Amino acid sequence: MSLRTGTQVATTASAIINPDNLKIEGLYVVDGLSKGQQLILLNQDVRDIIAQGIVINDHDVLVAASDLIRLKEVIDIGFELFGKQVVTENKTKLGKVTDFATDTSSMYIQKLYVAKSKFKSFSSGSLSIDRSQIIEITNSKIVVKEPLQPERANLRATVTSAVTN
Repeated sequence: MSLRTGTQVATTASAIINPDNLKIEGLYVVDGLSKGQQLILLNQDVRDIIAQGIVINDHDVLVAASDLIRLKEVIDIGFELFGKQVVTENKTKLGKVTDFATDTSSMYIQKLYVAKSKFKSFSSGSLSIDRSQIIEITNSKIVVKEPLQPERANLRATVTSAVTN
């Protein structure tokens, strides 16, 4: 939404994610004023994020990908987070990325939400993986630290009896 006109100027399509640091560098948007041209909204041009959408100063902050020399390398990678396989360092498959949470002030992705396969999901829900658990990001997968396994408690009941005289 434009602050100047108070109207919708574009619709977000997807995020431009830098796989080296999991930062959202910008957003692909579909221009509402031209006939569906895909443009880019950079982070520094976002004024606010509200329930109704993303607030920008005006339509003129939206730029073509060809105009962004500094982001060319990240744009050319075309990194996509959704559907990326997540495995542990011991190669155990945890599932695929279905969503993520972002710190809106820094635009760094803070958490990944991973859904297990349909067969495995009957026994447990989805996983939440913090960015600090990520070891490596490749074109085909995300490698994370081994999750903490619940320890079986070998508790022995201790009965104490108090003898009163």
